[in-house]
Amino acid sequence: MYDMEARHIIEALRSGIPSRAVGQYFSEARPRIMKDISARLELVCEKGKSSGMIVSGKYGEGKTHLLNTVFNLAQSNNMVVSYLSLSKETPMDKMWLIYQKALQNTYLPGRSQPGFMHELEKISAGSPLAGEMLPFAAKYLETDKLYYLFRSYLSTEDSDEKFLLQTDLEGDFMANGSLKKIYRRIFNQPVKYNENFSKTRHCRDYFTFMSHLFTQMGYHGWVILMDETELIGRLSKKARLNAYRNMADFLIAERCPENTFSMFALSASYVEDVIEGKHDYDNLDNIYPISQEPARTVMDMLVKAPQLAPLTKEEINGALCKIQEFHGRAYEWTPNVSAQSFLDATQSGGYLLRTKIRAAIEFLDQLYQYGKAGETTVNELGQETFEEDVPCIEEF
Repeated sequence: MYDMEARHIIEALRSGIPSRAVGQYFSEARPRIMKDISARLELVCEKGKSSGMIVSGKYGEGKTHLLNTVFNLAQSNNMVVSYLSLSKETPMDKMWLIYQKALQNTYLPGRSQPGFMHELEKISAGSPLAGEMLPFAAKYLETDKLYYLFRSYLSTEDSDEKFLLQTDLEGDFMANGSLKKIYRRIFNQPVKYNENFSKTRHCRDYFTFMSHLFTQMGYHGWVILMDETELIGRLSKKARLNAYRNMADFLIAERCPENTFSMFALSASYVEDVIEGKHDYDNLDNIYPISQEPARTVMDMLVKAPQLAPLTKEEINGALCKIQEFHGRAYEWTPNVSAQSFLDATQSGGYLLRTKIRAAIEFLDQLYQYGKAGETTVNELGQETFEEDVPCIEEF
């Protein structure tokens, strides 16, 4: 019987679609950047020091694979992980949509499926955790909405109310007036907001609340991984600047939620094509001539972001040896091929790491099926574009 796990790994690599399972077994490459990331995770786990970083790389050179490797490393350190890709539906300039997508894709340690609300259902109104979270929500957030909401969530016995309050915590925000009615019904007391909650201005409260909650639940921190960051380049110029401002809440230590590490992956051509090509520093001077921070700091970080270096010959050989091992386990055979001939077979895949891997698998497929291999036919596909999807009025 063939090895199902090995078959899964090979099929994931063959498709070219990044996989967390692949990241678990192919994590030795790029030791320098992984050492830096491991040190940052250690600072979160042991000292509660939050931070964020940006990495850039060419298409197909392993950015998403790196994020999946960090995902596995974080989970092994008892950390909650949220993994999301920016998109037209999840743009970085709208923080409430980022929060909603992050919560939909939040994984507790050891869990293969996202979700954590089942853990909240175990919290009672009189528990020590509730005794910690309620004063925190009342005192340390910009608004006190989450105090009223979480207290109501812990105390209501009405299933419809419970559902509304839970979906709010997951990012489908309910109206302030609706929460007032629920709170009054449960406690027979009026709600007196210190400030009416607005999702466009106060979404940071939810990130702050959740990061504190995860810490109090006994996890060692919260890792937030964001892929496809280059899609910010398709936003209008004002929306891009707002996106940079929002990124600051994940990258600049003093603005980060507690016990968090955030990581953004973007295309290596972003600086040239967007920040320089679309004159973002000039746009910042024109649109926000007085209050340029923290957008300017984030733009500087984007410009200085480390780029993933091409894998060394030794690192490529190490990855190919593993592919050979997994292919043998997946199809119950022993590939009899020299390291050099295997390496030569990947050259037709071009310079991209992704296509080299696919070329290697095609080579092994041919050996397995026919006993010999001809030329592989994997092509390099994919090119970033930073054209805006729809013109915005502020561009005219």
